[in-house]
Amino acid sequence: MTSLLLVVIYMAFISLGLPDSILGSAWPSMYGALNVPVSYAGIISMIIAGGTIISSLFSDKFIRKYSTGLVTTLSVAMTAVALLGFSFSGPFWQLCLWGIPYGLGAGSVDAALNNFVALHYQSRHMSWLHCFWGIGATAGAYMMGLCLTNGLQWNLGYQAIGVIQIILVLCLLFSLPLWKTKQGKVETKAEELKSLSLRETWRLSGAKAVLTAFFCYCALESTTGLWASSYMVLNKGIHKETAAQWASLFYFGITAGRFLSGFITGKLGNKTIIRIGQITAGIGIVFMLLPLGNISMLIGLGLIGLGCAPIYPSLLHETPGNFGAENSQSIMGLQMACAYIGATFMSPFFGFLADKISISLYPFYLMVFIALMVVMTEMMNNIRGKRIQ
Repeated sequence: MTSLLLVVIYMAFISLGLPDSILGSAWPSMYGALNVPVSYAGIISMIIAGGTIISSLFSDKFIRKYSTGLVTTLSVAMTAVALLGFSFSGPFWQLCLWGIPYGLGAGSVDAALNNFVALHYQSRHMSWLHCFWGIGATAGAYMMGLCLTNGLQWNLGYQAIGVIQIILVLCLLFSLPLWKTKQGKVETKAEELKSLSLRETWRLSGAKAVLTAFFCYCALESTTGLWASSYMVLNKGIHKETAAQWASLFYFGITAGRFLSGFITGKLGNKTIIRIGQITAGIGIVFMLLPLGNISMLIGLGLIGLGCAPIYPSLLHETPGNFGAENSQSIMGLQMACAYIGATFMSPFFGFLADKISISLYPFYLMVFIALMVVMTEMMNNIRGKRIQ
């Protein structure tokens, strides 16, 4: 029964990734048909991100009241409905409207599943689950591309992924009894305690350090992914088609790295694997600055991806240990919110800096987030060490 539930959770993580890449893949075909400027993709993504942040902040209250399984099921259902709504939208404002349930559903399921896995499964599963998110994101982009290259409309791509989400909702409905079976005394006792307010959660010892670390990690990941190709073209003189292909090495590094880290995290521990990841990503950024020609850029992106791979899932898995099982869901929602804020705002902010100053700031901008993340994670480690003593 436990293995069956784990399969369902893996499927849910693929579901999380499926919609994340399709807007970017479909937008070149969408904006002309919608008769809007190309920049309007940012409006939709901001609406989705806003909903995700809000639902992450309030996820603790809903999960304590309705259980992890039910919240996950309802959240995926909300996302499925939103995707189908996208597929039937005509004017641009309808896409904006459907972006609200899209974001609200994604934030709740992310916080719910991450906390459930952190409480009930070993750290390797957290790494592999986030690897499966990458598989979902890759599959979503591929499915949309398949529709477009075969002369079909972008609407059909959204419909196909929406139907897959509905199938997952049915699987989640049938799996609801399994969630209760898996929940042990630790989580049951934790759910009986009072949910912490946002202010109380913020005041937990070490919370500010961990939340800053999550903010920095997602700022690093989103900025690296979005601007790698532009940096190679504008600063390194690499041809745009080549740059686009090389930029995918970053995402390949993350996906492959999370698969591999699942085998070694249990032996090394979360703290050690986080440190190794941070050092590897830092070395990757240094490679970008070395005068070794284009090969240094290629190696650098791959190393940054490999370095990023274990950091996020390992930080998530440390949550019950850092703050206790009774507080883990409260802090998990806030962690998700800070992560989304970092991803949503820091990458566009670099675009502003690149426009006003120079895109050559790219590696230095990334290094700031690496350095600050190292300081914050080590601060949390010291706080936890003193608490145990």
